[in-house]
Amino acid sequence: MATELSSFAELKKAPIAGIQAPAAERQKEVDAQGRAYATGRRKNAVARVWVKPGTGKITVNGRDQKVYFARPTQQMVIQQPFDVSQRNGQFDVIATVSGGGLSGQAGAVRHGIAQALSKFEPALRGAMKSSGFLTRDSRVVERKKYGRAGARRRFQFSKR
Repeated sequence: MATELSSFAELKKAPIAGIQAPAAERQKEVDAQGRAYATGRRKNAVARVWVKPGTGKITVNGRDQKVYFARPTQQMVIQQPFDVSQRNGQFDVIATVSGGGLSGQAGAVRHGIAQALSKFEPALRGAMKSSGFLTRDSRVVERKKYGRAGARRRFQFSKR
């Protein structure tokens, strides 16, 4: 459990649990294949994202990003972490996404890419955090309640 310290000198040298190290001291988190992994979430969508050095190819559920996300706005959302970090065309991304719609899935992939990039290159964490890409957008659709037409809408009133 806890070790007992007998002097202030030992207290200064003792590691402090629960406090994050500064960006310069953070370790690069990569697996045996040299990839950084992260999970991104948005609405009901969950994205598992692997980032590795490469040519900038982004694959989503086995398909190219331009095929999977046909709308230019969704492709732009996915590219945002690379634009902020100025790493366009330097990393390959492999993502598997499930749940939600296409817009939520694009947001989940962006969240996952940003987290994986900050694990691969800890110096990028500040830029990602200041752009808001590391924060999970917790807004989800409110559930329908009984006695209501939707989540909050009431049924049409009729006097007779």
